[in-house]
Amino acid sequence: MAAVLVMLASGLVACGDDDSDAGPPEPRRTPTPTASQPSESSPPADPTDGVGPRRGALRYADILVFSKDTLTDDMVDRIRGLDGVRSVERLSMAQVSIENRAINLAAVDPATYRNYTPAESAELQEEWDRVAAGQLALVPDLKKRVPGKKNTLRLGSGRDAPTVAIGAYAPQIPRVDAVVNADVGEALGMKPDNALLVATYPRRAPQSVRRPVERIAGDEASVQLLGPDLDISVQQTAYLVGSVGEAVGIFNYTVLPGGRLIAPEPSWVSAHISTRTVPILGQVTCNNAIFPQLEAALREVVERGLADKIHTDEYAGCYYPRFIAGTTQLSNHSFGLALDLNVPGNQRGTVGEMDRTVVSIFESWGFTWGGHWRYTDPMHFEANAIVNPG
Repeated sequence: MAAVLVMLASGLVACGDDDSDAGPPEPRRTPTPTASQPSESSPPADPTDGVGPRRGALRYADILVFSKDTLTDDMVDRIRGLDGVRSVERLSMAQVSIENRAINLAAVDPATYRNYTPAESAELQEEWDRVAAGQLALVPDLKKRVPGKKNTLRLGSGRDAPTVAIGAYAPQIPRVDAVVNADVGEALGMKPDNALLVATYPRRAPQSVRRPVERIAGDEASVQLLGPDLDISVQQTAYLVGSVGEAVGIFNYTVLPGGRLIAPEPSWVSAHISTRTVPILGQVTCNNAIFPQLEAALREVVERGLADKIHTDEYAGCYYPRFIAGTTQLSNHSFGLALDLNVPGNQRGTVGEMDRTVVSIFESWGFTWGGHWRYTDPMHFEANAIVNPG
């Protein structure tokens, strides 16, 4: 089946926070869900592994519960029994970091989750057969924004991040960018059943149900209405999986007025973020987990006589809790895992002026360079592995 052609609704954004860096908007077109051609490294889905014809009524996902921990059976049963709740669907959720973009990944039972997706996706049989067979379904808007190669996608920026075949491009529920089956989610180390979709009856306002759901889910969960826009009035959850994610930890956050910046919970900030003095740059504020390798990389830059290749007055920060401009996807700066160097000469979409030996030094100490990305960001370095210099 031919791959879908999608015109993105907005241009690619720069690593920096300035909206002027974003490209001009393109005309909005309705994406048509299609199954992708299987990659050369992954065989087509075996029909015997499929989920069979769709069964049951289509639902609209009105509320998403997203917790740090597995939602207990008692919690789920109590939410299911609330007045106004029509049905619920358990799933696992986390974020995976792909070129400084933390996309929301759901691990689901494709046979039942599909009923909560838009009708054109729910009825795309090949999509769900391929998810059941271990492939990934991706929203069309990310087709040109993530570095898929030969119809595959590396799920995370860590060196140990697995690569999964992209089986289909199709719309999903709000706040979900990509879908895999539960087995893939388990292999990624996702917390099992830490999320819940809630569908309310058509004549019942979801807003009237949210408060009792919050009481049942507890303070550790975010309970948000699903609609065309991010519900910034409620607590959200950041949960980055993979080896780097383990060092980051899980935190809840609130969205600040304006919808661009976030405020992680203070306990996470105090435990994971600090300001230290490092070679060349002086004082920087980053995630504690990356300081040893950052200091080691900068020391090697100095020892090899390349300190003047990093311009201290053009450093644009490390920890900066925010969304990617124009999206509701967290930047890796929100976790304190990325830093921007020599900003003026290294804008997005250019080859950049970063000294390539400096780049190789950072790469040897566990950092990815944005200059290698499909849409380049040569100012940007982010940790893809936690390295202990010894």
